[in-house]
Amino acid sequence: MSAMISDFGEAGCYFERAPEKLVLEGYRRWLAGFETGSVAPWELTFTLYTEILGAAEGRRALTELSHFVRTLRQCAACPLRSFPFGAHHICRDECMALGLIASFQHGDTETARLCLDAVACQARRGAIGEAACGFARTLSELEHDLLPIPRSAIEDVLSRATRTTIH
Repeated sequence: MSAMISDFGEAGCYFERAPEKLVLEGYRRWLAGFETGSVAPWELTFTLYTEILGAAEGRRALTELSHFVRTLRQCAACPLRSFPFGAHHICRDECMALGLIASFQHGDTETARLCLDAVACQARRGAIGEAACGFARTLSELEHDLLPIPRSAIEDVLSRATRTTIH
């Protein structure tokens, strides 16, 4: 199934689709709450989730997002990075988070493994995988499936990140 431009929200942008927005903006805002020590980004996340999903479903999905980001933060191989809220581009870590959730929703275990290998230390991959799977499943149950992200796109992001890394 291929995506149509109408699938990309009012602005014709992938990042404006509700499922992608829930994951990407949720990740950015929840991570910002941890980084800043302020509850303001978490409140913005709550507002986003309840506006898109409604009160009960928004709280349910937010619980899974919180668990996913908290686990990812504790288990990531390196400190996590993100762009500011609303940016229409993504960094490597954001791409891996989107790729991980999308791959679990679409049963793509190879891509999920690739994303996990890119972000998690060996000993904690299972914990991140479980948290991501729970978040992905909840979004699917709420009829918010991300578009599939091909393994080749994830590999391209990872190869570009490797080539531009200064040691």
